[in-house]
Amino acid sequence: MEKVIKYTESELLACVAAKLLEDKKSVFVGTGLPMIATMLAQKTCARNLLMVFEAGNIGPIMPVLPISVGDSRTTHRAIAASSMHDVMSLAQAGYIDYGFLGAAQIDMYANINTTIIGPHAKPVARLPGSGGGNDVGSFSRRTIIIMRQDRKRFVEKVDFITTPGFLSGPGAREKAGLPAGSGPYRVITQLGVYGFDETTKQIKLIALHPGISLEDINRNSQFKILVADKLETTQSPTAEEIRILHEDIDPLGIVLGK
Repeated sequence: MEKVIKYTESELLACVAAKLLEDKKSVFVGTGLPMIATMLAQKTCARNLLMVFEAGNIGPIMPVLPISVGDSRTTHRAIAASSMHDVMSLAQAGYIDYGFLGAAQIDMYANINTTIIGPHAKPVARLPGSGGGNDVGSFSRRTIIIMRQDRKRFVEKVDFITTPGFLSGPGAREKAGLPAGSGPYRVITQLGVYGFDETTKQIKLIALHPGISLEDINRNSQFKILVADKLETTQSPTAEEIRILHEDIDPLGIVLGK
């Protein structure tokens, strides 16, 4: 009888996200789960993945999880300890294959809000803001977004566009002056994985996590979710992946917990 592997939502998201990253590509990495997923990819399926950090460090092989993108551990065995100007210039020049972001709100075109909740003049809550998020989503060839999904986060219209997705639809990014062919690639939530419709540029469900139904998806979104003709099921984390996550990447449980 096959042993059932128990895992948390965070472990699942990290493992699913790691498998999206290709070997010998570059990735602009944010703090938290994006960093954990990228480190996992580098230790498993993409050993020659080039990490780029907003604070200026390029190409590290980190011993354990840093607490932020400016942590000195992001220089460990790096090819460059550079500057924010240099890494942002790399993105603008088209050298960043993947951008990896979180989000507080997202709409059907994958516009991201991490700035405010509520009206700009009198917000209900102020969030951390852009940091390098706008640059990452504007200039990376493919943007991956990792976030929780519910009706407060998957919204008809974001309260503020911190980072552009496909803006108002087909052609809008190019009209705004952003690089042709760039933009959102995948959205990963605790319920499933999303791509984008080639014609409308709207978010489209392409895979469900084990035990999740379409009813769960629709119940946790304000807008109608498009569904791929052939819906996949994501792979559950393996025992070895969970071991790597907790023993090699986040032994202190900073993000994943103990």
